[in-house]
Amino acid sequence: MSVLMPVIVGAGPAGIRAAQALVAQGLRPIILDEAARAGGQIYRQPPQGFQRPKSALYGFEHRKADAVHRAMADVMPQVDYRPGSLVWNVEGKTLDVLHDGISTAVPYTHLILATGATDRVLPFPGWLTPGVYTLGGSQVALKFQGCAIGSRVVFMGTGPLLYLVAYQYAKAGADVAAVLDTASFADHMAGLPGLLRAPALLAKGLYYMAWLRAHGVPLRRGVRPVAVQGDERVTAFTYRQGNRTHTVPCDALAYGLALRSETQLASLVGCEFAFSTRDRNWIPRRDAAGRTSVPGVYVAGDGAAIGGADAAELAGERAALALLEDTGHAHDARRAHQLQTRLAANDRVRATLERAFPFPQDWAASIADDTVLCRCEEVTAGTVRQAVRETDAQELNRVKALTRVGMGRCQGRMCGAAAAEVLAQACGLTPADVGRLRNQPPVKPVPVRVVCVERQDKPMPAPQGQP
Repeated sequence: MSVLMPVIVGAGPAGIRAAQALVAQGLRPIILDEAARAGGQIYRQPPQGFQRPKSALYGFEHRKADAVHRAMADVMPQVDYRPGSLVWNVEGKTLDVLHDGISTAVPYTHLILATGATDRVLPFPGWLTPGVYTLGGSQVALKFQGCAIGSRVVFMGTGPLLYLVAYQYAKAGADVAAVLDTASFADHMAGLPGLLRAPALLAKGLYYMAWLRAHGVPLRRGVRPVAVQGDERVTAFTYRQGNRTHTVPCDALAYGLALRSETQLASLVGCEFAFSTRDRNWIPRRDAAGRTSVPGVYVAGDGAAIGGADAAELAGERAALALLEDTGHAHDARRAHQLQTRLAANDRVRATLERAFPFPQDWAASIADDTVLCRCEEVTAGTVRQAVRETDAQELNRVKALTRVGMGRCQGRMCGAAAAEVLAQACGLTPADVGRLRNQPPVKPVPVRVVCVERQDKPMPAPQGQP
């Protein structure tokens, strides 16, 4: 029997539970993670020596965070854990990994991608002004360093994360100027019947809202952004609610329109993709266990589809059990069935949340032509619309070639969703119709010398994983 070399990318809830299941059967996986300490974004740990207790860092979730952290500590002697490691390419069953400025090749026989998610952001006037952060970024600042992004902060967007982060900031003593939800009251009511099946989740959300109101934080629904005010720094935020326009003085804005999966590595490894209407994103095709179209490659957690931290733990363990089954190792079939049942129930709750916090589908039409979509290449919404008018381009990679949108340092990670929305609106199509950006290495910025040294004896791989 050939030697197994399982690799897990990501040390969040999914990656840790996957490692735990593999270790239980005598395997020693390599765990690669960009962060300095395990826990992922949701349970991100502060630097060593940080004094704030977990109850202050994670709120209601501090026991879950502690359980995940302890699980990682328990398996540490049985895994090859490599923190601070960026996987920037996949080629021929080998990962290119950057650590301390040096890129090394890490071979694998089986791969579990637990790459997590990032904020979905769509542009509006002033979104590139210093002092504007994503919701996730503002939460990282608070968890990792105990810092607020400003002295008076506005939170804008939609999704459960909006109220959670605003609550965490206010609880930590920050001045929260307003919480502005793009979802309407009718949207929230539409999701209420389904949320009654998840009473704990509903109770937490209602508590956050009630606590914020009780502490004088204005909560507004059905809003749309108008503009960020300020040149060198945010000074105010203007928004529209119904037919009225309001301006809130502030020195920071945190915003995001829910989350989207990080799928670049799954694309490079050659996985087939399908468009998820619920997630409004292209995600890897997978079975209920997390098996992708590529034998030996599995996806789990928010990197497979947005499900939240609890679902990520379940999915990570389920993917590991699938790997054990596929390689002839002992696995608990009953446990696998239980995990799938619980994941299916979570999917139903997620569908309800999407009804309660829907994507603002009118946003793309409201983006002015001079608004920058792609900040790396400074491509505006008007440039994309002009390409459609002049060439009748209706496919995202064609527009990329014409305008350079998505060709910058982020490789479309931040602007790809916005470009797809603007293109689809300009063509009268859906985001599913215009396709997705083909990912190419490096999936995240790395020094040029790293790429040159790593690839001096072989050509860069052709892009794979087209839908």
